[in-house]
Amino acid sequence: MIEKFEKLQLISAGLLISAALIICTQIASSRISNDIISVTGSAYEIVKSDSGSLNFDIVVKRSNKQEAYSTVQSQIKIVEKYLQDKQIKNIERKTINGYYSYKRDAKTGAYTDIQDAYNLYQPMSIHSDDVELIKEISNEITSLINQGVDINVSPASYDYSKLPELKVSLLEKASQDAKDRASSMLKPTGNAVGKIQSVRMGVYQITPVDSTSVSDMGINDTTSIDKKVTAVANVSFKIK
Repeated sequence: MIEKFEKLQLISAGLLISAALIICTQIASSRISNDIISVTGSAYEIVKSDSGSLNFDIVVKRSNKQEAYSTVQSQIKIVEKYLQDKQIKNIERKTINGYYSYKRDAKTGAYTDIQDAYNLYQPMSIHSDDVELIKEISNEITSLINQGVDINVSPASYDYSKLPELKVSLLEKASQDAKDRASSMLKPTGNAVGKIQSVRMGVYQITPVDSTSVSDMGINDTTSIDKKVTAVANVSFKIK
């Protein structure tokens, strides 16, 4: 009977020791997780685009294919002269596209198999490192309508060629900003920022300078000459 009682005491003691070890482990884990601080830092820079492009179509509708083609060729000459006078050297003619349109039935409104006209599209594009010139042309080129040119113009596109290098620089600055923020948060506690435990880069936001738009997928604005490039970094530091 005494032996059974002693065994029961040993088992109970073992259970108490195991429970104590589990509690200590949990407390230690909690303390370790509390020794990490995670902060989001950001940095931005204003840049000016260093290249621009403009796409447009010469669009004509004539009674037959030959007349449509002849008209497009004469209008191309007007457009190219205008661009050459503006000192644009990179003028690209893309593949010309055309199709027949058909008359509708007067009563039903359904299309018939009777040809109405031939439609011809001549896509063209220009490119220049002079972004102000591209902007000027994008605003003026529709004036060629007064010279009989049938033209549709798309919004101009502006790009910054040194964006890859800038992204690296901004990520470094965003990480430093995160460290500065962490230091400010820990200062009242008497603690300091230790080694970096992890860094997660956020998406870049490339927006017009006065824009406040953000997107989880990132923004890549090509409509503005002056751009604001913003980088975000989520950094975890050891607390010491």
